[in-house]
Amino acid sequence: MEEARCRMKELRQGRNMTQQKLGQALNLTQQAIYQYEAGRNTINIELLCKLADFFGVTTDFLLGRE
Repeated sequence: MEEARCRMKELRQGRNMTQQKLGQALNLTQQAIYQYEAGRNTINIELLCKLADFFGVTTDFLLGRE
């Protein structure tokens, strides 16, 4: 899931979006987004799917499989 957290951060920053704004869009706190991006929490399947839907990418892309 290392790749997913890196891609999550890249996609967020590519849209000039703060951690707080992403958290609001996904119904998470800014602190939760920080924890995922810092590698302190593992991104689960549910969040992986939410991220893919939100950013309009595939889960394979987030996992670095494309």
